[in-house]
Amino acid sequence: MKVVLTIAGSDSSGGAGIQADLKSFEAFGVFGTSAITVLTAQNTQGVDSLFALPSSFVIAQIQSVLDDFEVAAIKIGMLYDSEIIRAVSELIAPLNIPIVLDPVCISKAGSSLLKDEAIDALFELSKKVTLSTPNLHEAHRLFGYSSGDTDSLQKLLKHPSPVLIKNHIAGKISADLLYFGYQKRVFASELIETQNLHGTGCSFSSAIAANLALGHTLEASIARSKAFIARALRHAPSIGHGAGPINHKAGGKDVA
Repeated sequence: MKVVLTIAGSDSSGGAGIQADLKSFEAFGVFGTSAITVLTAQNTQGVDSLFALPSSFVIAQIQSVLDDFEVAAIKIGMLYDSEIIRAVSELIAPLNIPIVLDPVCISKAGSSLLKDEAIDALFELSKKVTLSTPNLHEAHRLFGYSSGDTDSLQKLLKHPSPVLIKNHIAGKISADLLYFGYQKRVFASELIETQNLHGTGCSFSSAIAANLALGHTLEASIARSKAFIARALRHAPSIGHGAGPINHKAGGKDVA
């Protein structure tokens, strides 16, 4: 069985972060391990409080996993500050495995989830991974990207590693755009109208990491993960009073 590591924050409501990552790993039949960076008190209505763990303890968790398991891929989520980002970046630098970065810095609604001083460190980390998966707000903050603005693509097109920009909406279509050098690939699906979107970004990036661990190509991993999210959204349990979680179990049904 393939082993995948997630380095991310904990969501007390179970819909995002470490909890969503582990559920996504299980849906694809890989064994999930974890290193927690930030503890959050949150639910479907928002984050009430958070507590960042010392970078030394974050590294200790990662090292413990790497010392005992043959990790086939890593997913990186919320890192919160530059100290944690730089420590993680240094540790993963010599690893020759797929690494997916979900550059958690701004929520879909535009709320900041990262200390301002850490943006540059997160950008540097994005150069060292197999794939980054920012939402539109994060893509603008990290790369200066604005949907439909050709001039804003220049920094992105020069980026040394692939970037998948999520959440482009056009009518009834939801599209994610993969940029690598001057190449572009569009992954489109039917737009699912729902408020149950909590944890979709975390789950998408962790699903991609799981598929890369299983030996699928980057493009196949993205396509399989996008289908997984679509199923999980269609069968969301509609729980909580805000943006509810998706259904990871239903999303993984019939996954080959």
